[in-house]
This record gives sequence, C-alpha cells and structure tokens, in this order.
Amino acid sequence: MARPKKSTARNAGLTHLDAAQRPIMVDVGDKAVTARTATAEARLKLPLKVARALAATGHRTKKGPVFDTATIAAVQAVKRTHELIPFCHPLPIEHCDIDIDAARSGRIVIRCTVRATHRTGVEMEALTGATVAALTVYDMCKALSHDIVIEHIALLEKRGGKRDFARRR
Repeated sequence: MARPKKSTARNAGLTHLDAAQRPIMVDVGDKAVTARTATAEARLKLPLKVARALAATGHRTKKGPVFDTATIAAVQAVKRTHELIPFCHPLPIEHCDIDIDAARSGRIVIRCTVRATHRTGVEMEALTGATVAALTVYDMCKALSHDIVIEHIALLEKRGGKRDFARRR
C-alpha cells in the first residue's frame, strides 16, 4: 500500500511524518547538491580533583589518552550516524574536525565540525560526533569519579541547504 506524501496541518513543518502520521524517511532526491557544514558542541563538568589528576597526567588514564580516544570515537560516530538515527541518510563525509579544550575549572568543551557536499545537511553528524566524544571522555574518566556531568549538547551553526543557522553565544 502506497503511503500518502502530502503534509497535513497536524504535521506541517515535521518532515519525518506522512499525512497518516507515520514515520518516513525524507525524500531528498529533488534537493540541490550543495556544500553543507555544521558545528556542534558538548560540554562536560569534571570535579576539580578529577580535572587536576587528568591535567597532571597529560589527560591520560589507565585506558589511554583521553582526548585522542575521544577524537577517534567522534569521527567514527560521525561516519556511522545513519546507523544510529533511523531517518538519517548515509552521507559521504568530506571533513570532520574535533576540537577538545580542557579549562582549569574542570570544564571540557568539545566541538565537532562536519562537512559534506550533498542533498541533506550534516547537523546530526556533528551532534552525534560531539556527543560520542563527551561519552568517551566520561567512560575513560569514570574510574576517577562518577560525578562527571555532560552539561550541554547543542548545534552551534549550520551552513548550506535552505537556510543557515547560528546560535547566539
């Protein structure tokens, strides 16, 4: 049975529902191929004792180099986002950059920037990369404390497609 494609008032603006309110993958076949870039951020708060211990070891634990491992995990997650989030399209990722900054206050800021030239954006890939990097930091440091908090995950900006977006900081 064919699914209706037209939107209704109930799902106007929601792209992943058909007229019968059933989940669908968006058809991007008619969209223009453009350069798409997105940057997402995740922030963690570590207890000061943990932050000091990490700084003293060059951000290494018994599991290995924390930030290097988080970077690798983020890139892997970016490339596999479509396997994790049901309606994401597989994308040919052209660039992925992970920046991890550890402040003395126990805060860690992770930024993930992703670029692809395609018919759909890379926001979910950037958000997934930043999130998995944060989870990896948590995993590698939990032996020091379970009082680590992932405080914030947000899309900072996206370019390409119908409209650009930039979060005010």
